[in-house]
Amino acid sequence: MTYQELKADEEQYVMQTYGRFPIALDHGQGAQLWDVEGKRYIDLASGIGVNCLGYNHPALTSAIENQIHKLMHVSNLFTTAPMVQTAKTLVTATGMGKVFFANSGAEANEGAIKLARKYSFDKYGAGRNHIVTLWNSFHGRTVTTLKATGQTRFHDYFFPFTEGFDYAAAGDLDDLKSKITDSTCAVMMELIQGEGGVLPQDPAFVQAVAALCRQKDLLLIIDEVQTGIGRTGSLFCFQQYGITPDIVTMAKGLGGGVPIGAVMAAKSCCDVLTPGTHATTFGGSPTVCAAANAVLSIVNDPDFLAQVCEKGEYLKNKILALGSPAIHGVRGKGLMLGIIVDEGQHSVFAQKLISQGVLVITAGKNAVRLLPPLTITYEELDEALAIMKTVFCN
Repeated sequence: MTYQELKADEEQYVMQTYGRFPIALDHGQGAQLWDVEGKRYIDLASGIGVNCLGYNHPALTSAIENQIHKLMHVSNLFTTAPMVQTAKTLVTATGMGKVFFANSGAEANEGAIKLARKYSFDKYGAGRNHIVTLWNSFHGRTVTTLKATGQTRFHDYFFPFTEGFDYAAAGDLDDLKSKITDSTCAVMMELIQGEGGVLPQDPAFVQAVAALCRQKDLLLIIDEVQTGIGRTGSLFCFQQYGITPDIVTMAKGLGGGVPIGAVMAAKSCCDVLTPGTHATTFGGSPTVCAAANAVLSIVNDPDFLAQVCEKGEYLKNKILALGSPAIHGVRGKGLMLGIIVDEGQHSVFAQKLISQGVLVITAGKNAVRLLPPLTITYEELDEALAIMKTVFCN
């Protein structure tokens, strides 16, 4: 089918909840994609950071294919080897305690919220249940994670929201302290606010928040849905901040393209969720965990992670070297970068880049967001940079 034929059927049969770019993608290889009409693109978006190994990666596709011939799904009333192995790899790599598997980042964040509230309930009784998040944060699209999100534009339509959240300014420790009361049980933050505009947190602020949480016995929840699984040049971004979280959430890149999320808890709180207190039908299925194991076998390697850092620096420096007056800076870590342009112009530049064969997305009010596959080659980066030059410098 042509794009126009597909688009007509989409508008008739699919709820129009997305402002989709005017292309229909058909297949991919490595960090390259082709649409239904044969046009080729360099992918600097990777499904919003999901396709960390790119497209048609042999290790990932083989792991999924081999597993579906054995077991695609069984309920969590039974144990499966792929699930256990994924949890073991994550815990061993981080020194954390245990893992709960879900299906998405929003589900993982819901699980973290429940864990934090039950930890406090078990230890202090009812009433200690508020969670402080940061302004400009994004934690998901469920009724609860929308309320946890510190952007007022998401706090509409779906009333009543789950209550129990307060918001502090990122980087302002005094403001965060002012939001902590006797009813607070946790602080939840992204170390780079992705949807908010690719905004890295100041390490001193993050370390001060971690110390404050220890002092007051508040659980520190780090949302690594977008920053985790090698995206910033370490398996998890918190490993670059010199902190030990109580809870870490993840999704996106963990499955390399299949839907999986996870809540990882420290040894001090990993037994809070007991039988009957949290569950999900599809979480930790053999198929998605087989994919996750393939991803981790590649990404959780010091040499691979070093290459992510090197590629990120290369891409950042080359963008800055374009010398375009339209570009006001590049921020982020590893292969999670934002090209900063005038407010409101990020969508204009994104559309131009896509029309010229480079897939990007936007973030916040002024960032063209780059989340390429971690396996992207320098040749593919150079091709994308050449197109960026024509877009940003003309």
